[in-house]
Amino acid sequence: MDETEKLSWARSDIESCCGFHSKKFTGVNFVFTFGIGVVLTALFYLVLLPFRGRGIQLIDMFFHGGAEHRSTIPYFTMLLTGWALAILFVKTRKLRTQYRALSVRILPDDPNFVLSPLTAREILDNMYRKVETPRRFLLLDRIERALSNLKNLGNISAVAECLNTQAANDDNYLSGSYTVLKGFIWAIPVLGFIGTVIGLSEAVGGFGAVVADGADIEKLKSSLGVVTSGLAVAFETTLIALVMALFVQLVMTFVLNREELFLDACADYCHRNIISKLKNANLTEPGE
Repeated sequence: MDETEKLSWARSDIESCCGFHSKKFTGVNFVFTFGIGVVLTALFYLVLLPFRGRGIQLIDMFFHGGAEHRSTIPYFTMLLTGWALAILFVKTRKLRTQYRALSVRILPDDPNFVLSPLTAREILDNMYRKVETPRRFLLLDRIERALSNLKNLGNISAVAECLNTQAANDDNYLSGSYTVLKGFIWAIPVLGFIGTVIGLSEAVGGFGAVVADGADIEKLKSSLGVVTSGLAVAFETTLIALVMALFVQLVMTFVLNREELFLDACADYCHRNIISKLKNANLTEPGE
């Protein structure tokens, strides 16, 4: 990042730039992501629409009606999928903004610099000059809390404990930000199963009506053929749901791994630039 450029959350965060209330760190605004999900779902169907009704089963199964009397369940499946992908997209953009804090140099270049209650104020002032609302950035929020305790209480030994406690809190918060997304991954296959059950009940119900009418063997064979083709259509909703859930799960795993790497980078930054300086301070105190 350019040293002359002041890091701003309002100008960097995708939710703030679009006029929505921005969630903490990599948390997402669900109204904002739902809007993106609707747009993604609409674009998906606009791409498939010109090929609908041309006998391509892999395309027709995403639409309702037709000779097979397909249900509307795939629409809801794709909407949840689009919403989930929108959440992951926004989290990726917010994570990129969080990474920018790692390039902010708030400590002096002097390798002999010692972090103490007196110099903590200097570091905080330097942070405020280079960053607008540091608490919006996970790394800087962690450092600000630790240095504020050091400046106000003067307890050097408590700084490392404060950093470790805040690191655990940040890890819990970021893990909790995936709760809704994991719910979507659970709900998408369930929608598919519901669509399959609906198709099965219609197919078997039609066959049961033919049997109840006392039809001859030829009509039973014909009706049985309709049932088997209906079963194939019924299982299409489950196929769509399982594929979409697998895709969302893989993307979520990739994004979650990036967030875990970011947390490791923040912990490493704090150890190299904060805790190591406190150790130097401890070494210099006996000689004062």
